[in-house]
Amino acid sequence: MTDQRDVRIRDRSIAKYQKHAAGYDQTCGPTWPIRMRAIDALCLQAGDHVLDVGCGTGLSLPLLVQAVGPSGKVSGFDQSPDMLAQAQARCAQAAWPNVQLALSSAQDFALPGRVDALLFHYAHDILRSPSAIDRLLSLAKPGARVAIAGIKYFPGLLSLLNPWVYLKNQGYNGAPGELRAPWDRIAPRLTDWRLTPTQWGMGYLASGRLPSVAGQASTAATPR
Repeated sequence: MTDQRDVRIRDRSIAKYQKHAAGYDQTCGPTWPIRMRAIDALCLQAGDHVLDVGCGTGLSLPLLVQAVGPSGKVSGFDQSPDMLAQAQARCAQAAWPNVQLALSSAQDFALPGRVDALLFHYAHDILRSPSAIDRLLSLAKPGARVAIAGIKYFPGLLSLLNPWVYLKNQGYNGAPGELRAPWDRIAPRLTDWRLTPTQWGMGYLASGRLPSVAGQASTAATPR
C-alpha cells in the first residue's frame, strides 16, 4: 500500500525542483568537494555497479563512470522530470554506453540485478522515508558500500543559525526539518559506520556497508 505521506512529500519536492532545475548546477560549486569525497568513500572498482540515488541533473555521473570503468555500470533515478531531463541530456552528450537512468520515486525504483554501491548525495527526503530506504537497500548486494552526504543542523553555539539551515532545506525538500541526525534511519542498517561533519558543522559525510551476514549491523558513529 502506498504511503500517502510519501506521496505528499514527493509531490512537494517535484514542484520545488521544477523551479530550481534550470539553474541547479550553478548552485553546486560549494558542495563539489563533498561530492567527490562521498564518491571516494564508495571505494569503487572497475566492473562495479553503482546506484546514484536521486541523481538530479547527473553531476555525479562523470565521476562514477570514471570510477567503475567501461566494464562497470552506473544506474540512477530521480523523481523530478525536470532534473532527470538534464541528466539524460548529459548522458546523451557523453554517449556513455554503461549508464542507465530512470524517472522513478525511490519507493518504486527497480533493477534487474543488485548493485555493489549506493551514493546518497543530498537525498534528504529519501533518507527520511523508511519505505524508500527499505526499497533501495533491497537492491544492493550483501556487503555493498554506502556513502551519504547531506545537510544537518549546526551544533553548539552555531545552532543559532539553524533557522537559516531549515530555510535552505525547505527550499528544495518536500519534508524539510528532521535535521539533527538525518542519517538515523539508515545508520542502524549498516556496518562499519563512519560519520564526519562538513561545512563547519552544517553538513555531514557518512559511509558504511550493508551487512554481509544477516542480522549484523552497527549504529556506532565513528568520527574521523
